[in-house]
Amino acid sequence: MTIRTIATTPIDGQEPGTSGLRKKTAVFSAPGYLENYIQALFDGIGGVADQTLVVGGDGRFFNDRAIQTIIKMAAANGIARLIVGKAGILSTPAASSLIRDRKADGGIILSASHNPGGPDGDFGVKFNTANGGPAPEKVTGRIVAATRVIQEYRIADEVEIDLDRVGEVRMGGTAVEIVDPVDRYAALMETLFDFDKIVGLFRSGFRLTFDAMHAATGPYATEILENRLGAATGSVINGTPLPDFGGGHPDPNPVYAKPLFDLMFSADAPDMGAASDGDGDRNIVLGRGLAVAPSDSLAVLAANAHLAPGYKNGLAGIARSMPTSRAADIVAQALGIACFETPTGWKFFGNLLDAGMATICGEESAGTGSNHIREKDGLWAVLLWLNIVAERGIGIADIVRDHWVSHGRHYYTRHDYEDVDAETAGALVAELRERLGALAGTQVNGLDIESADDFAYTDPVDGSLTEHQGLRIHFTGGARAVLRLSGTGTAGATIRIYMELYEPPAGDLDQDPQMALAAIVDAVETLTSVRARTGRAAPDVVT
Repeated sequence: MTIRTIATTPIDGQEPGTSGLRKKTAVFSAPGYLENYIQALFDGIGGVADQTLVVGGDGRFFNDRAIQTIIKMAAANGIARLIVGKAGILSTPAASSLIRDRKADGGIILSASHNPGGPDGDFGVKFNTANGGPAPEKVTGRIVAATRVIQEYRIADEVEIDLDRVGEVRMGGTAVEIVDPVDRYAALMETLFDFDKIVGLFRSGFRLTFDAMHAATGPYATEILENRLGAATGSVINGTPLPDFGGGHPDPNPVYAKPLFDLMFSADAPDMGAASDGDGDRNIVLGRGLAVAPSDSLAVLAANAHLAPGYKNGLAGIARSMPTSRAADIVAQALGIACFETPTGWKFFGNLLDAGMATICGEESAGTGSNHIREKDGLWAVLLWLNIVAERGIGIADIVRDHWVSHGRHYYTRHDYEDVDAETAGALVAELRERLGALAGTQVNGLDIESADDFAYTDPVDGSLTEHQGLRIHFTGGARAVLRLSGTGTAGATIRIYMELYEPPAGDLDQDPQMALAAIVDAVETLTSVRARTGRAAPDVVT
C-alpha cells in the first residue's frame, strides 16, 4: 500500500453544530475540504491506529465518494478495521447499534439528517463515540482545535472498494468489512417489542402507511414492517434511498411530508401514518385525523412503554430537551421517576443513559429513543406505537385523547424562520438576552411574565456546565416561550421559537394549537419584532 502525505492548511468554519459538521455539498466536495476535516477528526480523537470504526451514511449525493476517501485515509492512518454499511448506507440508529454491538471505538456517520440532498443540497459528517452516541463537546472541541492547526493529511493511493459486495477485503493492514446491517437492527427490535402481537394487529386488518422519504430507513422499514410483521405490501412508500431523496426534503413535518398528512386527514385514511427523515433518527406518527405532536408522542410512549416486553419493568427516568414541551414531566411525576431537562442535541442524553438514570428520551424536533442505543430512532418509535396499539386495542387518536384526559394537554407549536441573515438573527437573540433580567414582573400583550432566563445545564453525571442554550420566558399560569438559533442548517441562520400552554385534564382539550397559543405568539412578536426584522410575513415552517 502506497501512502501519500499531502500538505495542507486550515480551512475556516470547520466547526460542528448540534449534530456534526454540515455544509453545502459543493463545499464538502471541494478538493481537500473533506480530507482536512477527516484528518482533523482522526487527530482530534487521539489517532485511529489499531482501532475499529463504523462508517456509513444516509445515501445522499456524495455519500459513496466520501466513504471511499474515508476508507483510504483510515488505512493510511493505520486503522485496524472499518465496518461499512452495504452501498455506503447506514441509518444513524443502525450505526449506533452497530458500534455498540461490535464494540467499535466509534463511528463516522455521513448525513445532514433532515436537510435536502443532491448536488445543490447539504452534506454532513458526525462522529459518534464508543457508546454509540454523538461525540460530547469535549471531544468535538479537540476535533475543532485540530482543524485550526492541521498541516497535512494522509491518504492511501489504492483502488476503491466495492461497497455493494458484503464481505471483507484488505487495504494494506486495514480490514474493510462491508455489512448488511438490516438483519442486525431487526433482531434488536425483536428483543424490545412483541412482534407476534403486532403481526396479529396487521392480520386483523390494521392498515399502515410508512413514508421512508427515499432515505436511509426504507430498507429497514420494508424488512421489518412488511416482511417480518406482515404489513400489506406497499405499506412502505418511497422506500428506495435516492441521492437527492427523490427531489424532496426528508423532514417528516406537515410541510415536507404533506402527502402523508393529507392522506391521514382524508376519508380513506389508513389506521396509522408514519414517516422518518434522511438518516432515520426522526419520526412522525399520525392517527386518522390527528398528527401526534412529537412532544406528545414522547409523553404517550413513556406512559405506555411498560406494554412492550423491553420495558415491562418500567423506566428509570425520562429525559427531554429544554424546548420540548413539559408533557413528559407530568408523566414522570405520575410514574414517580425523574425527568431531566437538557440542552438540544442527543449527545446530552448519553451520560444519563450510560448512568442508568434515564430510559426514554425525546426532542420536540421529532426525535425519540431509548437506552437500546445512544441515538434517537425513528423506526423504534413507530414500532413502540404499534406495540401499544396492539396491546390497548384502540386507535392512535383515542390513545392520545385518553392521555390528555388523564394528564392534561400541553398545547405546543414551533415557528421556524429559515435562512435568516446570520448577523440579523444573532443581533435579535443578543438584544433579547440583554433584556431578560428586566422582564420578570412586566406585562406584554396582557400576559404577565413570571421569569426569564438564558438556559444553562449542569450535567448530573459529570458536572459539566453548558451555557447559552436558549432564551426562556415563563408566563404566569405555566405558559412559556423559548427562542434559540438552530445548529442544523447550512445557510444563514434559523430562528426557532417554541410556545407552550398547559391545559389541565378538566379544561378545553380540543382547541386548535395555533388558536390556543395565539396570545403567546403575539407576545413574542411584540418582544422580538421577529417578523419585521426578518422581513417575513409569517414563519417559514410551523409545527
